[in-house]
Amino acid sequence: MRRIRFSGGGSCALLGTTFPFSNYTSLPLKPKSFLKLLPSRTPLLCTTPHYRLVTAAQDSSLSHVLPIPQTNLSLASGGDDQNGYPLKNSKVVLKGMRYTDLEKWVQSHGYRPAQALMLWKRLYGDNIWAQCSEELEGLNKEFRKMLSEHAEFKTLNLKDILTASDGTKKMLFNLEDGLVIETVLIPCERGRNTVCISSQVGCAMNCQFCYTGRMGLKRNLSTSEIVEQAVLARRLLSCEVGPISNVVFMGMGEPLHNIENVLKAADILVDEQGLHFSPRKVTISTSGLVPQLKRFLRESNCALAVSLNATTDEVRSWIMPINRKFNLNSLLGTLREELQSKHKYKVLFEYVMLAGVNDSVEDAKRLINLVQGIPCKINLISFNPHSGSFFKPTKKEKIIEFRNILAEAGCVVLFRWSRGDDQMAACGQLGKPGEIQAPLLRVPSQFQAVLGAAA
Repeated sequence: MRRIRFSGGGSCALLGTTFPFSNYTSLPLKPKSFLKLLPSRTPLLCTTPHYRLVTAAQDSSLSHVLPIPQTNLSLASGGDDQNGYPLKNSKVVLKGMRYTDLEKWVQSHGYRPAQALMLWKRLYGDNIWAQCSEELEGLNKEFRKMLSEHAEFKTLNLKDILTASDGTKKMLFNLEDGLVIETVLIPCERGRNTVCISSQVGCAMNCQFCYTGRMGLKRNLSTSEIVEQAVLARRLLSCEVGPISNVVFMGMGEPLHNIENVLKAADILVDEQGLHFSPRKVTISTSGLVPQLKRFLRESNCALAVSLNATTDEVRSWIMPINRKFNLNSLLGTLREELQSKHKYKVLFEYVMLAGVNDSVEDAKRLINLVQGIPCKINLISFNPHSGSFFKPTKKEKIIEFRNILAEAGCVVLFRWSRGDDQMAACGQLGKPGEIQAPLLRVPSQFQAVLGAAA
């Protein structure tokens, strides 16, 4: 193993891995790899003001990675002890563990597995959703004392709840390091209440129609920070809106860019002794990170949503730069192959309708051909405007025409109306970009007239 050594402060990401560095920090290099330092005139995912780190043989494959604000890109605060348990200030973080890990930890302190199950149910079940040891009624007194001394119950602090005119609620949570994430509760008259949770602070994908993408990536959320969003949604809002039945990983961030913590969190969400969401009602959304997508489909029974949003590589590479790394053929080919072994499993294709960009009759016909052979549903989404964007939502009549073309060809088509947009709680509106933002990419010539001078 060789290492590269360089000076300067900041951090840098290479092929989805973030490397924070300080003065004279060395990074490991795999055998046969060669890295070089280049001037930062066209920086990649790198916050240092002086250099960018690239793999010389893979410059083109990294072309989808874009600048992000200069910030601390380390993973979620905290660490693991020698047994792998998540820690915060030397205390174990309870909501960072699957049940089997919690059981082992409880036993390591001399208590029976039955005590672990009782604790688990008070954290996630029985309508308790405990946030401190004082809320653990029915547990052994000594066990509760041990927990108060050695365990941490919460990692999020509620900052505010904003209610939109349609009843959608946006919860803002402060993290331990001062960052803020947003979680949305979408009520439904039919009782299908959905909580939309975040997996990262910001996002590195830089999708051009997404407000969160303007932030760049600040850090991944830990397992406990992901899980606790769903826990607090039930604890704070169930009495007001009724039972929460669905979870979608469609908030801030690219879930599969944080796959370890997302897979772990999903397991906790569907545990039958705890939160007990149905795997079919826990949906992980992705922009199309193919290697992580394969792993997700092989390791999880939760539902999958793929943000497609275009029918040609040219357009998708513009509005979704990840397509430069994993194009439509790679993404859709992987889905065809992987879904062959998953019985009665359908992927949900999300398609944000952008006026004059991806909403033509020709786009509809191409979309029909693209999804051939993939068990799927197609969800058409109205674009939700936000500050700095030059896209416009497709008119309702055009969406209906687009939908009818798909339906007549035998596609299962859904349409998602905007919810919570007057509180910036709708799809693509979460987050708060700072002074330094990810760049808007050059608009292809054929769309410049359509999008106007702002493009």
